Amino acid sequence: MARIAGVNIPTQKRVHIALTYIHGIGRKSAEDICDRLAIPRERRVNQMTEDEIVRVREVIDGDYVVEGDLRRERAMNIKRLMDMACYRGLRHRKGLPVRGQRTHTNARTRKGPARPIAGKKK
Repeated sequence: MARIAGVNIPTQKRVHIALTYIHGIGRKSAEDICDRLAIPRERRVNQMTEDEIVRVREVIDGDYVVEGDLRRERAMNIKRLMDMACYRGLRHRKGLPVRGQRTHTNARTRKGPARPIAGKKK
């Protein structure tokens, strides 16, 4: 089992797919890493040599913000918006959609399950 950036990546998958299990690395970044290190697309994680795993680990550590650091950075950005009390920060604080979506209907993911209003009849 290969461990990269604190994540056990699956051994039976292709390398560029398995790298997407790391938070902060998507399909494009994973393919860029494989191209940069000349790892063939059909190579699977269990077929990688120890040297290749070390090189992948070094590239990710050096050039990408991943896992805990990325989560912490995003949380700090949201906290900064909330501390400034700007519009986006207020929407985060209230648990409403931040990017201009409608809330009259929909928005159930952010607002949670619908709560009945007492005494409201059609």
